[in-house]
Amino acid sequence: MRRLLNESVINIKGVGEKLEEALIEMNIHSIEDLLFYFPNRYDNYQIKPLHELVHDEKVTIEGEVIGNPSLTFYGRKKSRLVISLQVEHMVVKGIMFNRPFAKKQLHPGDIVTLTGKWDQHRLQITVSNYKKGRAKSQDAIQPIYSLKGNVTNKQFVKLVKTAIQLYGNYVEEILPDTYLMNYKLPNREDALRQMHFPTNFQILKHAKRRFIYEEFLLFQLKMQWMKKRKKEATIGNSQNYDEQKLSTFIKKLPFTLTGAQQRSLDEILVDMKSPNRMNRLLQGDVGSGKTAVAAISLYASITCGKQGALMVPTEILAEQHYQSLKEMFEGYASVALLTGSIKGKNRKDILSKIHAHDVDLVIGTHALIQDEVVFSDLGMVVVDEQHRFGVRQRRTLREKGLYPDVLFMTATPIPRTLAITTFGDMDVSQIDEMPSGRKEVETYWVKDNMLDRVLTFIKREVQQGYQAYVICPLIEESDKLDIQNAVDLYHQLQTYYEPEIKVGLMHGRLHVDEKEEVMHQFSMNEIQVLVSTTVVEVGVNIPNATVMVIYDAERFGLSQLHQLRGRVGRGDAQSYCILVADPKGEVGKERMRIMTETTNGFELSEQDLQLRGPGDFFGKKQSGLPDFKVADVVHDYRALETARRDAQSIIQSELLHDKLYEKLHALLKQDEQLNGDALD
Repeated sequence: MRRLLNESVINIKGVGEKLEEALIEMNIHSIEDLLFYFPNRYDNYQIKPLHELVHDEKVTIEGEVIGNPSLTFYGRKKSRLVISLQVEHMVVKGIMFNRPFAKKQLHPGDIVTLTGKWDQHRLQITVSNYKKGRAKSQDAIQPIYSLKGNVTNKQFVKLVKTAIQLYGNYVEEILPDTYLMNYKLPNREDALRQMHFPTNFQILKHAKRRFIYEEFLLFQLKMQWMKKRKKEATIGNSQNYDEQKLSTFIKKLPFTLTGAQQRSLDEILVDMKSPNRMNRLLQGDVGSGKTAVAAISLYASITCGKQGALMVPTEILAEQHYQSLKEMFEGYASVALLTGSIKGKNRKDILSKIHAHDVDLVIGTHALIQDEVVFSDLGMVVVDEQHRFGVRQRRTLREKGLYPDVLFMTATPIPRTLAITTFGDMDVSQIDEMPSGRKEVETYWVKDNMLDRVLTFIKREVQQGYQAYVICPLIEESDKLDIQNAVDLYHQLQTYYEPEIKVGLMHGRLHVDEKEEVMHQFSMNEIQVLVSTTVVEVGVNIPNATVMVIYDAERFGLSQLHQLRGRVGRGDAQSYCILVADPKGEVGKERMRIMTETTNGFELSEQDLQLRGPGDFFGKKQSGLPDFKVADVVHDYRALETARRDAQSIIQSELLHDKLYEKLHALLKQDEQLNGDALD
């Protein structure tokens, strides 16, 4: 049966070479692909009573023509045809533009069906479609597909109808009967037929519900399966750390762990003691204390006689971590720094110390994954801002130890719904609590006409010894977008502030060395005002910076604005974030309002997800989310949670329904072909 569905679409009558090419462009290769290519919306031609019609919505009405239609011409070849209909006991006017021929087709006494925009106040409909006679009930809901090339909707509907008639009976159920019964889901074949040609919207709702659950279950099964395989493949890294030493180390820290830090640390320590390799994501807001938790975890590994590695995306961040961790580990462990800038004899010395285990903890950039770096006994790897590194880079670092435990960290708060979907093959710890005493960054939204006041405010802060960031969306002038750009703004601020106040410029087109130099000057307060694009968003720690000004703030998502805001407020002084924006749409205004009222990153990320959807939240291809055909991780989060629980239970009990196993196996195979390694 499955073999029949795997046949090429060319086997369906009416599909020639040209149509086959167009279908392949839509990623439809097999008959199964065609059957599961669902409509993206439905046109509703159901006849409703007049009192149920909604003003300004698309509706369909049926009635009897009264009198002769009235036709008037205006402008050049433009016409307006007005017909009067008796609908129920009311007279309704139908307005048709530029269809003069309809006058000869419609006569008094004719029954006609009109579809168009309804005007409740005037009792009239602006007609988009009309036909003589009564509407057929089977045509009341029309599927509309997302198509490419010259394929028409009418042609595609006919094709799908043929495919369902010939092959619909071969669609096999893949969900266990108990799930169908418990969740009151229709079987796969019936649901498929209803997705294309629904009898009514209630039945369509149940068909959608079935495929939403199926999509989520298959995705979660894949993630849980990969997670289990990873654990099975990495037995042999149980780290029985010295609890006494660890306790002493924690007690001597100049701060007390928050409840959320302690909870995350406990989860990590349980992973470290287990015989399986840790694969955990630690996510927490800017300033929530992720690095402290990572440092304690690294020390736990060091007490087992192992080495630790901390990999970060930039040299300046590596240097900052090196300085703070060297201080933290003084008297407990030896710390080394390895970046691309360290060369010659210095580099050779560090490499030989790493190899000889004369160094306990190595902090560095991607220089850590080069072949010349050989660890003696790597037990724990921490990857900061994990989304900045590619899969292969992370894998190379892991392979440098005998199954080291791996902790990924991110300061981009990810909503729970996305975290459990995107990182389904990882364990996730959240630090969702800020250390006490930390001052919240005050956030203000101002219009363009208040710029002078903003610049004066920056000047006042700088005169008190502080520094400021000014962020722009673009580097150079663009004809397409009227947005302030970094280069222009840099020159304007130079004119405004220098020579008393030094202005610097930072953007993505600068060479790595130039970027490092600018950030070094800013960190040493040789530059007081830094004009930059969003390259400073992640991993820069300047405790002296108290002002963050973001131009054209409406062009950024909430999570990105929050990340930028997190660059200030890292010292003891009160800090400020000023959003310069003049949003035209309601979404932009809502975004500014939320930013001024909310400082919690997790709350913001949830709201950002609602406003933008999962694709935009991460950027088009960074999300790791599949292109669900029916499901939506935001709106269908309850089904997502249910599917995740069911997938866990199925994988743990190893009770995989035969057909479900076949489908899962096919998905894993497909992933391996795409990525070369479905298990990474």
